[in-house]
Amino acid sequence: MNVENFGASERLVNAAYVRQGAQGRRAHELRLRALLEQGKCPEDGWDESTIELFLHELAIMDSNNFLGNCGVGEREGRVASGMVARRHYRLIHGIGRSGDISAVQPKAAGSSLLNKLTNSIVLDIIKLAGVRTVTNCFVVPMATGMSLTLCFLTLRHKRPKAKYIIWPRIDQKSCFKSMITAGFEPVVIENVLEGDELRTDVKAVEAKIQDLGAENVLCVHSTTSCFAPRVPDRLEELSVICSNYDIPHIVNNAYGVQSSKCMHLIQQGARVGRIDAFIQSLDKNFMVPVGGAIIAGFSDSFIQDISKMYPGRASASPSLDVLITLLSLGESGYRQLLKERKEMFSYLSGQLRKLAEVYNERLLNTPHNPISLAMSLENLDKHSDMAVTQLGSMLFTRQVSGARCSSSDVIMLYLVYGFASHSSLQC
Repeated sequence: MNVENFGASERLVNAAYVRQGAQGRRAHELRLRALLEQGKCPEDGWDESTIELFLHELAIMDSNNFLGNCGVGEREGRVASGMVARRHYRLIHGIGRSGDISAVQPKAAGSSLLNKLTNSIVLDIIKLAGVRTVTNCFVVPMATGMSLTLCFLTLRHKRPKAKYIIWPRIDQKSCFKSMITAGFEPVVIENVLEGDELRTDVKAVEAKIQDLGAENVLCVHSTTSCFAPRVPDRLEELSVICSNYDIPHIVNNAYGVQSSKCMHLIQQGARVGRIDAFIQSLDKNFMVPVGGAIIAGFSDSFIQDISKMYPGRASASPSLDVLITLLSLGESGYRQLLKERKEMFSYLSGQLRKLAEVYNERLLNTPHNPISLAMSLENLDKHSDMAVTQLGSMLFTRQVSGARCSSSDVIMLYLVYGFASHSSLQC
């Protein structure tokens, strides 16, 4: 409905009523205008009717939804099922073009606008969460591991002689496999035990760079969010080393957006040294279905290089999911979730400490890890070699998910002693 259509409506319905309806429509349009002009997440969340109106307006800008459209190419937004079309709000063309996932599609102005707006809003949220000097980011329809691989493949063109990735050990399979999939050799740097915490061995990282030769090192692959007793890497020290040796620095920030500590470490690392890109999962940080990640950084040109490395156009589903979610929450809603997470972590810590005392165990003291907790199981381990892993199984069958019990493992022919404990010292 535009001005002309509202005017024509007055022939059929009382003009005062039509004007009232037009004012109601205008309220929705003012929200849309503010979003388009500012490119930032609204302070207060939108109601579903406004979001659906916006998505409908975007969809009818795509050629597959034009009245009388006759598409004769191999990719014209054809969908056999109406249910599938409705699931995607008829935004069928995806995002990007064959040469760049961030490029605009001539046949899909609405989907392209959705892509640009989502990236802009996500950038605003990353700044809100603590990395205030980030300059560019984009949503990619791959989870964290494959997004890391994309970053490593982009660096290959910039450092063609390099074949090693320096990796302070973090026992999470996808980040390990991301380096192997990209064709590089992970150089595992064991952590050092400081009290109950496993921390980055900064001296060993620098020594290994000197041993291999800086020109042979593709990058340092560090980590923020992780399972205790591992704690986030010493990003400031690693960033300084990367700057001194002119080596790229890629940070796995998988579920770190929700942690002010993790985001502060990235901000400080970029301030004192070098961080080329940091990658975070959509599902872990924004409560959307699995399948998307955000690649962000402090250099527009490098982030653009990564987006151009993605082959072909891509699914718009992750972008659509996070756009709907952030418009629903607004900045105030997202800030409230961050606050509640901190409160729940504090509550869980206190209750787990009480539980440990009952069974003569203890909650490990890991103050540098603000997002994960670890409890000893020494007495349980004495009874049986399988008792610890059996406990993990029992928790899962009792609908307690997310808890882990450590055991050794083999990853793609690489033997990693004490895998899941982040250290060969604690098998």
